[in-house]
Amino acid sequence: MLHGYTASLLEGAALTLGVALSSLAIAVALGLAGASAKLSRSRAAGALASLYTTVMRGVPDLVLMLLVFFGGQLAVNEIAARVGHEDYIDVDPFVAGVLTIGFIFGAYLTETFRGAFLAVPAGQREAALAFGMTRWQSLAHVELPQMLRHALPALSNNWLVLLKSTAIVSVIGLNDMMQRAGHAAGATREPFVFYGAVALLYLAMTSLSELGFAWLGRRVAVGTRSAAP
Repeated sequence: MLHGYTASLLEGAALTLGVALSSLAIAVALGLAGASAKLSRSRAAGALASLYTTVMRGVPDLVLMLLVFFGGQLAVNEIAARVGHEDYIDVDPFVAGVLTIGFIFGAYLTETFRGAFLAVPAGQREAALAFGMTRWQSLAHVELPQMLRHALPALSNNWLVLLKSTAIVSVIGLNDMMQRAGHAAGATREPFVFYGAVALLYLAMTSLSELGFAWLGRRVAVGTRSAAP
């Protein structure tokens, strides 16, 4: 049915998933840092975090991808030339794609985590400190577990959007699922078949992700009690 391109598409799907997971790791780290900056007493840190979220959420993903890939190559080679490196340096499309998507969704997760931290009652931290916990122990054992429960629905939605956004990395030359489908469609002149297969692969990944987040939601809800109707 796929004219021998099944293995190629599955390899592309694995690369796409690698881009998504790597981007998520960066996005979570940036989201936690951004939320901490916005909740801190430092005006400079708060202003920097606000600038970051405004720019990342206001510029289209494709524009940012092209800016990072092509602009990044220019910047890297300019710096290399200044230090005496004469050979041209190519920026890896995988690295450019992961950094771009990670920075974009780090802005969204900044607001997600900020809201989740604010949803945790301040008395929880005060009680932990009163019991003799350090600030970091309170954060790790009291605040973060509760914050995760509040953040999980939005985190799940952001992951699903991030996963689908990986399709744009094909425009910078990454040999991912979309680019492999394009090559196969061009060779066989059956674009509907191959892009339909890509759609089904994305649907499978997002469906499994939803099941995984549903399981995680049940895990983090252990010990909580639902309000009576």
